Amino acid sequence: MTTPRTTPSPAAERRGLFALIADVPRLIGDLVRAEIASLKAEIAGKLKAAGIGAGLLVGAGVVAFFAALVLIAAGVLALSLVLPPWAASLIIGVVLLIIAGIIAAAGIRSLKRGMPPTPTDTIESVKDDVRAVRGQRK
Repeated sequence: MTTPRTTPSPAAERRGLFALIADVPRLIGDLVRAEIASLKAEIAGKLKAAGIGAGLLVGAGVVAFFAALVLIAAGVLALSLVLPPWAASLIIGVVLLIIAGIIAAAGIRSLKRGMPPTPTDTIESVKDDVRAVRGQRK
């Protein structure tokens, strides 16, 4: 009796042209699925940054609202202070508005980082893939 071969022959390892061509649709499908996954990840990241920016802007609005309340309260409470009432109200109001401005600037910066929510990295990757399929270089 003969023993079966455990290693494939070199001819079995080599694939024919038709077998390679038959794999092209599968490879293109894998490439498309990978690009779609990249697109999803990029859009999710940009939308997350936009959401954080919007949240920071809401926080800035809340601080600005409290600044208005403090300005009113400072007008009443500052009557008994050493400073004139208008000066005490002005100092507290300006400090709170500066804080609101800092929060708003951070929110705007985060919104700009997430906008526009177009998948620029994925688009460039797809363009590179199309160039590679066509056999072109940049």
